[in-house]
Amino acid sequence: MKKFEVAYFAASCDEEKLNQEFAEELKLDYPLLSDPGRKVGEAYGVVDAAQKFPRRWTFYIGKDGKILHVDKSVMTESHGTDIVAKLKELGVAERK
Repeated sequence: MKKFEVAYFAASCDEEKLNQEFAEELKLDYPLLSDPGRKVGEAYGVVDAAQKFPRRWTFYIGKDGKILHVDKSVMTESHGTDIVAKLKELGVAERK
């Protein structure tokens, strides 16, 4: 499996306790951030007042904090492979 020089995390609009239980159940190896007030989700456009659940989008953010790409067509079955392809396309270095 290819490894890249990236930091990654997931974000959810659920409460921290529920996210912690979910992360422990799945044995996640990355942080799961909680945004129950939906302010961050609103800022990134993944939630709004008309939508109960956040959209499943992946944001690729450069070291300078600028958004390089937003994948708005996340397919859970192929997302890992899709991420690897996008990282290559964006020129992200593989970890040695």
